Amino acid sequence: MISAEQVLTSRFKPTRFSVGYDQDEVDNFLDRVVATLRHAESGQQTGSPLQPNEVSSARFATTKWREGYDQAQVDALLGEVVATIEHHRERGAL
Repeated sequence: MISAEQVLTSRFKPTRFSVGYDQDEVDNFLDRVVATLRHAESGQQTGSPLQPNEVSSARFATTKWREGYDQAQVDALLGEVVATIEHHRERGAL
């Protein structure tokens, strides 16, 4: 399981000359992930919580000649997020 704080402090290897994910799009999506996990951890409602399928189907624009985030690292984090949200749903926190 991954916590909201861990997602908030996650750092990804930057890419410049290889394909990466658009940093702003990833950061904006991770803000929603953090809000969802905080809701599950504390019970504070902060908008509409993300569902596991929304996380697993998230798509981001790619970059090649400007800095982006390493795709494998972002995908791995999102995989952990899906498992965590599913866990919280099973226990009734979401």
